Amino acid sequence: MVPPELVDGVLERFPLWELPSHFADIGGTPVHYLRYDAEHPEALPIVLTHGWPSTVLELTALAERLAAPSRHGGDARDAFTVIVPSLPGFAFSPQRPTLTGAEQTHDLWHRLMHDHLGFRHYAAHGGDLGAGITSRLAEAHPGSVVGIHLLAAAAPADDDPTSLTPEEQKYLSSVAARQAEEGGYLRQQSTRPLALAPALADSPAGLVSWILEKYRAWSDCGGDPSTCFSDDFLLTQASLCWFTGTISTSFRPYYEYAHHLTRRVQRVDVPTALALFPADPSQPPRSRTERTYHLTRYTRMPRGGHFAAHEQPALLADDITAFFRDLRSRHPRAARQDL
Repeated sequence: MVPPELVDGVLERFPLWELPSHFADIGGTPVHYLRYDAEHPEALPIVLTHGWPSTVLELTALAERLAAPSRHGGDARDAFTVIVPSLPGFAFSPQRPTLTGAEQTHDLWHRLMHDHLGFRHYAAHGGDLGAGITSRLAEAHPGSVVGIHLLAAAAPADDDPTSLTPEEQKYLSSVAARQAEEGGYLRQQSTRPLALAPALADSPAGLVSWILEKYRAWSDCGGDPSTCFSDDFLLTQASLCWFTGTISTSFRPYYEYAHHLTRRVQRVDVPTALALFPADPSQPPRSRTERTYHLTRYTRMPRGGHFAAHEQPALLADDITAFFRDLRSRHPRAARQDL
């Protein structure tokens, strides 16, 4: 667990102290989250889940737009009450205490939204690791989750090679080529995370290098991260891992998934939207996504990459808003905060 005095010290060092931070005890598991209250009284609650290598900081610009759309040229009636939790093991949320027997993250999120915050119905969005968590959240709690918006999609549980379309076959070939070219980080974090962690926890330069390489490779920066990210943003992301000592615990989702400790997504039947940003490595065809999800919106964005919430918050906010605007009109009960 991150000591409270260390959390206070980190919050004092960075502009994060200005953000709406809260802590919840979910069945003995501490969870840190940001809360942005909506500007409209009948707002739909939404939980946003970040990925790796990231923190809640990546989602703040998106959260602000969703909570107060009128400040950005939108309609206040489209506002959301936005909850942005820190993943277990990332910065201010301690990692779950055991590999087995503890609640998985998607169930923690449901208990946070439904039990702790009192939202009977809510929406969800996620990319990278957050896309998997969001998918499992919708699969496990379809009575509460009105719809999900994703930046990546889970692979079909039963992937029959004989049923693949030419587009899907081309996509899987590209995935294999990409993994061969740059999948070293994934293999290391999935198999021997604790062999890597001490070096990164001991060297600020090594930690920044490990993280910055992904911001360069996965963003729409043309090889120059400064075109998408300020030095302050990148150094703050790295510092949040450094000062809380959480780079090692941030690797654990990769190990858990590789060792079948994370539940695989089978079928998501709630309405699902997928937004693909061109520089993001994940570009599944629509037909492949439909094998797993009740896909009702599929959008190819004109620009942006893996860190879309920070790179292109306006584009992403508009797509989330448009998707859930239709769901609000068809499910009026979901357009109220049931506190």
